[in-house]
This record gives sequence, C-alpha cells and structure tokens, in this order.
Amino acid sequence: MALSRGDDYPIHQTPDPIAFSGTDRNFYDRYFFNGYAPDGSGFFAAAFGVYPHLDVADAHFCVVRHGVQHCLHASRKLGMERMDLACGPIRIEVVEPLNSLRVIVDGEGIAADILFTGRAFPIAEPRFTWRVGPRTIMDYTRLTQNGHCEGWIAIDGARAALAPGSMGTRDRSWGMRPIGAPDPQFAGGVPQFFWQWTPINMPGRSLFFHLNAHADGSPWNTRAVVAPNGSGPEGFVEHHGPRMTTGLAPGTRWPAVSLLEVGGEEFRLEPISRFQMRGLGYTSPRWGHGLDHGGLAVEREAIDLAAIDPARADNLHVQMLCRVTGPDGESGLGVFEQLAIGDYAPLGLSGLTAAQ
Repeated sequence: MALSRGDDYPIHQTPDPIAFSGTDRNFYDRYFFNGYAPDGSGFFAAAFGVYPHLDVADAHFCVVRHGVQHCLHASRKLGMERMDLACGPIRIEVVEPLNSLRVIVDGEGIAADILFTGRAFPIAEPRFTWRVGPRTIMDYTRLTQNGHCEGWIAIDGARAALAPGSMGTRDRSWGMRPIGAPDPQFAGGVPQFFWQWTPINMPGRSLFFHLNAHADGSPWNTRAVVAPNGSGPEGFVEHHGPRMTTGLAPGTRWPAVSLLEVGGEEFRLEPISRFQMRGLGYTSPRWGHGLDHGGLAVEREAIDLAAIDPARADNLHVQMLCRVTGPDGESGLGVFEQLAIGDYAPLGLSGLTAAQ
C-alpha cells in the first residue's frame, strides 16, 4: 500500500489510497494563477501540477517587466505524495479552500509572496471531454475564480509590491489530458485544437467565457457566466449561447481587438500586453507538463516578448491582457487566452501554425 498525507482526510472516492488515481497515465491535478495591476502593468502568472502515474510534480512562475518575461521552472519526483505542494523554489499554500491561496517563490534570483482572495465563489466549468476517433484526448473538470492579489515580487533583488487593487484569476483542474512524453502511436492525423478563455474582472462582477471548437467552428464546449461580487453559485447567471467575434494581430494567431456578446450585452476586449504560456510549461518542448527531469531540476529563462517568432508552435498559446469595455461605459481588465493549432475556418486559418 502507498499511504500518503491525503489518506488522513475524508476525501477518498475509491477503495484505493489517494496516491492512486484511476488507471489512465495522463491523469493530472493542477493549479494556475495570474494577476495584474489596475493600470495593466506588473503581469505575473504561476502554475503547479502533479502527475501521479508519471510520479512527477512541476511548477512555474513568471513575471513580465520592461518587455521581458522572466520565468522560473522546476520539476521533481512526486514520490507518490500529492499533498506536498512544493516543487523546489515554488510552493502553494491553501489558506482557505475555495477562497484564499498563497504563492511563494524563492530561487534563481526570482522571489515572490502573493496572496489570492476570491471575489466570489468559484464557478465550475462544464466537463471537458474531447475525443478524436476512438481516442479520448481530454476528460477533465475545472473551477475558475477571479480575485484580489496582494504581496510582492522581486527580480534580482529589485522588489516591488503589487499595486493596490491588483486583481487576477486562478483555476484548478483535474482529470486527463496529454502530459509527459507524447504518444508515439497517436493516429489522429494533423492536430487541430481551438481554445479561447476570457476571465474578466469588472468593477462589480466577474465575467467568464470559454470556447473549444472543431475546425469548422462548431463548439464542443462553450459557456459564459456572470458572477456578481460576493455571490455564491445561486447568484451566478449562465449563458449557453455566447458569441465571440475575434480579431487577429497581423501575421499571427494571437487575438487582437475582439467583441464578446453575452446575454444581450456586448464587451469590447482591447489587448494591451502579451504573456507567452510556454513560460508556464504549456506547449514548451523542454518544460512541458509532466516531463521527467530526473530528480529536482530548476532553471531560469528570459523571454524577450518583442523578439519571438509568432509562427513557432510553442509561441501560439498566449494570454493577452485586455482592457474591457462593457455596457454604459463599464470598464475592467481581463485576459483573452487563445490557442489555435491547425485549421479553423471562422478565422481563415489553415495548416498547423500559419497565420491568415
């Protein structure tokens, strides 16, 4: 038997110890955070994942300063202990479940201590299940929550407090999606994946939209939710027919000015800065989620945001920090995350990475 700290909590759902999570090698359990100042500066993001069947944990922290995305990556053996939320210089603390969490970083010249506190109860997004032919590629659940951020970040000794009123988003997802080394026998043909996600902080409410779609534009998972400040699930308003009219930056697959229609209201999203998701391991050839680096491995990376190639596959996945204008002059901030791989007819995209 492989007993771990989790076995002392009443959270079991099978007769197995918590160390075992079904039989699918792609099972994962993950944290994500981002945050930004009210003027759109000081963008940061963090991620922490465990991959029980691969016996790997990894974590990442990034902050954007003066056009450079400073990234810290870490990976270690999980040791079948899923309750240890530390990976080298990065750790997560659950202060109050479903409301308050802390991100602590100290390594390779990058340090931070950030407290995230929710603005409302987290939303539960619809279960994501995606199959290509007979193969299940994704099957996972995610909760998402907007919140207030306070604390500080230091880069090479230059410490700066988060600006008053800083906000952001955090999520938790768990289930199955491709992790670790790629499957050498996957016979799905040329890959296609289209994803949009827009957690937005407006003054009195949060707005959440997401879309997963097939190459012809037909959605296989989409929804929008409006969550008033301080509300619980009973106060959420769900919309199952949202519509995003997406612009693309010239020569890229990155979002430009776009319009989101939700429940008869229109929101204009205007990008003001860009964050490369490979800094958190997404699509990264070296620091992809669940890759085995042996024992503890830690590495710092700097991404010059003005110098990267937008057509390179690991640069497709971005979060654009946006100014958002809603009805009657309502104004807020949020991110427009997009990953467009392969064909997508509504935006005139064809091939694996080519722009319009």
